[in-house]
Amino acid sequence: MPARINKRQQREQEELLALGNQPVTAVDVDSEEEPTSIAPSGFAAVKDDHSGPESNDETSKPTKAKKARNSSDAPTSPQQVKLAEAPRFQQPKPVKRGKGKEKKNDGLDDLDTALAELSQKYPELQSVAASSLSTTRNASLVSLLSVSVSNLDAEAEMRKFFGARAVIAAKSSETSSSGGSKKRRGAAPTQTQRSQLTRPHPSWSMIKQREGLSSRPLTNEEVQQKITDRNSPAAGDKWWTVEYSKRYKGVTKTFMQAVLSGDPEALWRVLQKLPWHGDTLLQLAEVYRHQEEYSQAVEYVDRALFSYERAFLGSYSFTNGLNRLDFNRVENRPFFLALHRQVADLQRRGCIRTAFEFGRLLYSLEPWTDPHGVLFHLDFVSIKSGMGQWLLDVYAEFSGARTEFEDHLNPSALPGWAYARALALFAREKAGGGQSVGSSTDALKQAMLAFPEVVPLLADKCDIPLSPELRGHRAFRIQTDGIGLSPAQSVLHLLSHLYAQRSALLWKSTPHMKWFESTANGIQSSLNAQRSNPTRERFLKMYTSTTLRYSVYRHILVLEQSFRNLTPFIPRSVLLAKQLACDPLPPLTASSEYNDAFFAGAEEIFSVRPRRRDARALERLIPDAGVRAQIEALFNANPGLAGQLPGGVVQFVQMMAEMPDEALDDMMLGLAMGAGEGGVDVPGGGGMPGGLPMDEDNDMPDLEPMPERVAVEPTPMLADEDQSEEEDEDEDEYIAPMPIRVVRNLLNRFWGGGGATADSDESNSDVEERDHDGVD
Repeated sequence: MPARINKRQQREQEELLALGNQPVTAVDVDSEEEPTSIAPSGFAAVKDDHSGPESNDETSKPTKAKKARNSSDAPTSPQQVKLAEAPRFQQPKPVKRGKGKEKKNDGLDDLDTALAELSQKYPELQSVAASSLSTTRNASLVSLLSVSVSNLDAEAEMRKFFGARAVIAAKSSETSSSGGSKKRRGAAPTQTQRSQLTRPHPSWSMIKQREGLSSRPLTNEEVQQKITDRNSPAAGDKWWTVEYSKRYKGVTKTFMQAVLSGDPEALWRVLQKLPWHGDTLLQLAEVYRHQEEYSQAVEYVDRALFSYERAFLGSYSFTNGLNRLDFNRVENRPFFLALHRQVADLQRRGCIRTAFEFGRLLYSLEPWTDPHGVLFHLDFVSIKSGMGQWLLDVYAEFSGARTEFEDHLNPSALPGWAYARALALFAREKAGGGQSVGSSTDALKQAMLAFPEVVPLLADKCDIPLSPELRGHRAFRIQTDGIGLSPAQSVLHLLSHLYAQRSALLWKSTPHMKWFESTANGIQSSLNAQRSNPTRERFLKMYTSTTLRYSVYRHILVLEQSFRNLTPFIPRSVLLAKQLACDPLPPLTASSEYNDAFFAGAEEIFSVRPRRRDARALERLIPDAGVRAQIEALFNANPGLAGQLPGGVVQFVQMMAEMPDEALDDMMLGLAMGAGEGGVDVPGGGGMPGGLPMDEDNDMPDLEPMPERVAVEPTPMLADEDQSEEEDEDEDEYIAPMPIRVVRNLLNRFWGGGGATADSDESNSDVEERDHDGVD
């Protein structure tokens, strides 16, 4: 028994039967049936009825009913239905498809013709098309340069290895040994300061959104001056730069004077003026590093990164791999230096995964010239941290780019990356990544044939035996300096030594050593037959560029303590050139540097400040007018204080809030006995907040270079335009108000009140309030 059909299928069969008799009735029906006579027949008519708008469906229902009623006498056999509907179902469709194809082909031909005519009429459009292609080509690189923000936390990585308790215990022992566990009076309020690059410490002073630093994109004219070749992939990037405010320039000028004087104590005075000055923080970090106080050095590098990170807020994201920072501008170079030192410190601490992310961030800022040579870190940390696939992807990205541009670095032509690629393939084969067996061995053979200088160095570092015939080959001769070598060959030997020293740890496992030994002993015949190698020739051609060679030299100079034995490969002209630790080996293409032209219009921060600014700052510290007048009277009654406190009465009030009780009592006694005589020493005067008291024999010689602040008498008022500049709130220091209890406690000590001694417990409880409301 055949299956029953539903009403919808029955209605469709009736419509088909009605359409089968359409030629007979079309002649008799004129006006009433005319709309239905032009409708498509067969299944096309059914399709149109169901896919049309709702209004069409409603209007077509009576017509369908009429057709069903009029066709009640039609033949209903299946053979008649097929004969009736066959010609109407098949004939119209080939005609319509042919017409559509002809129209489509004609349209494409017209478009191609129009484009050809435009390319002949406007040749400059071809360069636009080439730039768009380069932008598309860079899109794949952007994904490789984007940074994982969650992996920028070194403390989180240490917790994975050692546990949270061990990390907390280590941090508490460090802070207790350095005296950081004791809260300093006058420290900044404990508030949440968010950062992607660091973990802000509670003891850090509160930072404004931008401490004299701001960022802006480079104009089209500036980009054209930087990149002359418009077909270069760098021309399609978005370039940015950091800018200094007038006050920040003034602090930087004072910093340069302190560096040239060779007095580390002068750096503390600069930092007291602007606690978030990046160059000063990096210089002090270097001082601590030479003293082997690495925890302090790491903290000051973190502060420098934090200060620059605030300058980027609201401008652009430095972690998405899209934006570039112009290394030719001196304002940007401290951020490059801070990231490079952070990468090195993280490797020393064993945070390899975090070091990889910071290295990738540094590489993304300028991937075309790599000014700090972070690629020479990445060939090690990518393998060590398990990011070998990333290295393979970057290698493939650049090895497929055949077009070469001037001063553009290609990682696939570096010796370290060639050997690291072999290690990455070996690890993937061992993990069963689907690669054909032997691809890692082929990659290692290619690396050895292109850069045989690495083979004897790695063999010596890892105690890998090599055959005497292979050892005696002239390609395995070890060079210890650059004498008699071309600049490019000298860089090749330098990078070979660098990779062997840094990555020898990766080759010391037994499987790697056996693999290296068997592969090296099997390349002698190929090495003898080799006339030239394309990868080696590409490297030598690439490093004829002075800009790229300076990147290698800068990398070694920043890490001088670890790779001092590689300095003989650097030309003496570079080593003897005048350079500073805050800006190692400035680029020859620098568009700005710290000179008189750069500091034109900068604010003199240690000059005699107008009284109105002092009054404004003191008013922020002490809102009570009566208490403020008493403090000023006390300061004016002791002229000797002015010579020891360049900041005047403002620094005097801040210093009192930071001093321990014993030192404050001693100073009170000295002020009472030596008032008017100008002879009282201020403990820690002119030093860093929270610093240790000076020796009794020290007569404050560190303040002698700045005698212009000695006079405390009222100074003549400046011109109106200068006053308006001084009143600009953006240029003023941020000064948090002091608690009134602290001020009254100090006044009680000064004027002999009993408030300070009546209740010692209350005065001790005030310490916590000073911690949160003072000024760093």
